[in-house]
Amino acid sequence: MFKVLVSDPISDMGIQQLYDAADVAVDKKTGLSEDELVAIIGEYDALLVRSQTKVTKRIMEAGKNLKVVGRAGVGVDNIDLPAATQRGIVVINAPDGNTITTCEHTFAMMMALARHIPQAYMKTVNGDWDRKSFLGVELRNKVFGVLGMGRIGSEVAQRAKAFGMEILSYDPFLTEERAEKLGVKLATVDEIVRNADFMTVHTPLTPETRHMIGRAQFEVMKKGMRIINCARGGIIDELALVEAIDQGIVAGAAFDVFEEEPPRADHPFLKHPKIIVTPHLGASTFEAQENVAIDVSEEVLHVLRAEPFKNAVNMPPVPKDVLNKLTPYFTLGEKLGRFGAQLAQGGVKEIVVSYSGDLSEVDTVPLTRYVVKGILAHHMGDDQVNIINSMHLAKQREINIVTQKSTVSGGFTNLVTLTLRTKNEEKIVAGTLLTGLGERVVQIEQYPVDLAPEGNLLLVSHNDRPGIIGKVGTLLGNNDVNIATMQVGRKVIGGSAIMVLTVDKPVSKNVLDEMVKLPELISVKEILF
Repeated sequence: MFKVLVSDPISDMGIQQLYDAADVAVDKKTGLSEDELVAIIGEYDALLVRSQTKVTKRIMEAGKNLKVVGRAGVGVDNIDLPAATQRGIVVINAPDGNTITTCEHTFAMMMALARHIPQAYMKTVNGDWDRKSFLGVELRNKVFGVLGMGRIGSEVAQRAKAFGMEILSYDPFLTEERAEKLGVKLATVDEIVRNADFMTVHTPLTPETRHMIGRAQFEVMKKGMRIINCARGGIIDELALVEAIDQGIVAGAAFDVFEEEPPRADHPFLKHPKIIVTPHLGASTFEAQENVAIDVSEEVLHVLRAEPFKNAVNMPPVPKDVLNKLTPYFTLGEKLGRFGAQLAQGGVKEIVVSYSGDLSEVDTVPLTRYVVKGILAHHMGDDQVNIINSMHLAKQREINIVTQKSTVSGGFTNLVTLTLRTKNEEKIVAGTLLTGLGERVVQIEQYPVDLAPEGNLLLVSHNDRPGIIGKVGTLLGNNDVNIATMQVGRKVIGGSAIMVLTVDKPVSKNVLDEMVKLPELISVKEILF
């Protein structure tokens, strides 16, 4: 008999399958302090929480029988993941339970925005019968830009098609083939900004997506655009948006999320007549709260019964001898993934991971998960991708994953080579571990290099001509950018070559644009870790 403790208010209907299970006994005790939990957790096999309970290292150390912690929701900030992993406790969340709810809230916001419903309601209940001020627009035949085609973005696009909208979609992993299946048109962010009548964002908040819609985008935006954000605050530059509305570029906006929550009392959104706001209600429905409880309950049962499970957010059990051999390579694998993701342009269709040397003799599936995590997390964020769900997320996006093994490692004890294939190109990066130096990238495309994958890197493609290095160094120096290290690689004298610079701080777009104009330079790519 397994014992399950529910320590937060969670829908009884959502966890009914736990109550009904013949091999499970459920206790529901909410509002417990850390000391109270520590005193009783030792008798339980599973712990179910929402956001109130802080599942600390101390609690897990006291959980001598604890096998799984289930979070009825997405975020696991209240759970000490390293402590859980160290003790072999599986942490489960429920990432799919709020998909439809958030999708429907997005559509509700878009329709309210199109027809000025909140503003018209306020005037009407205040006794002002004003029909002239609220001339709206139809959704039919409008161009709808969807930035982010994961679970929620795909559902929003499906519903927009039913309204007769033409859908332009952007996602770093969206290929033309998958776009065709979804009935949408693959587009760049710039194409969406210039052509859409409505735009919604459904990306995670990462350094890459922060303010992805800002002043530069508003300057070229189609006049009359209406913008919806029910994803994460910070994807759209809030102050730049207000300016664009006041300048007549944007017709209106509807936001369920803010960069700072709750927003300050003087936030410009709160009293702007053309902006609709709600207090982060995307997942707030009875169905969503039940769904996350149902999902996490089902997964907890799978873990307890030693059945296959998904949606774990930490490392599954790995044989100790295999783990000892692979662990030093986990960081390398993830960094190679992040490196490759920043090299590739367009939707990734295939990921090929080749293991050479001693690594060819062990099960490398856990290491492959780290490589795939690095690729996906660069675009989706570390809070969305982990070493358990990375393979599942890749499959959802129809990305083919291939692993290859060889005993020949080109002079290295072990070599990990990552190949990313898009529709139009193939990008290669390889790495290894060097005694005393740690992770090293030893190949970029066809060029041999030797560099540490850390900090801020500039990858410069150029023709091998005298004076190029000096010109690049002078330009960076004139812009107060200090070079820490430099690597160069070439195949033949006078042919194509690369230069990899480690710099002390991120380089502004203006400097990158200026650099690429130098004679003999082909391209400049910033690589961030």
